[in-house]
Amino acid sequence: MRHYEIVFLVHPDQSEQVPAMIERYRGMISAGGGTVHRLEDWGRRQLTFPISKVHKAHYVLLNVETDQKTLTELTGAFRFSDAVLRHLVVNMDEPVTEPSPMAKAAQEEKEGGPRARREDSFGGDDDDMGVNA
Repeated sequence: MRHYEIVFLVHPDQSEQVPAMIERYRGMISAGGGTVHRLEDWGRRQLTFPISKVHKAHYVLLNVETDQKTLTELTGAFRFSDAVLRHLVVNMDEPVTEPSPMAKAAQEEKEGGPRARREDSFGGDDDDMGVNA
């Protein structure tokens, strides 16, 4: 069995159906002898560009271990579902179980903690850039 990362976008009008869709897809993977290593529901997010005149979508991320037959069945379910706007399947070398950067940022936001700031890549000295003050 191989490891895959799957992201699919659900039409915002169908957001209420996302938990049922997740359970259905999870059941397909389990029935095929696979496992779900990570499941993240990112919620509704703004799209970079409109898809079928839709500007927002409900994002879901799955990291799974499954065989090719089950993966083909799963992608077929994505294709024939009117609620799924887009899907992407990426082959991974090993299972990913740690939270994604999106989930980490959402968790920090929920806890009310400050977001991590990027450190200046040039260092603290103005001399590094050749500026004389």
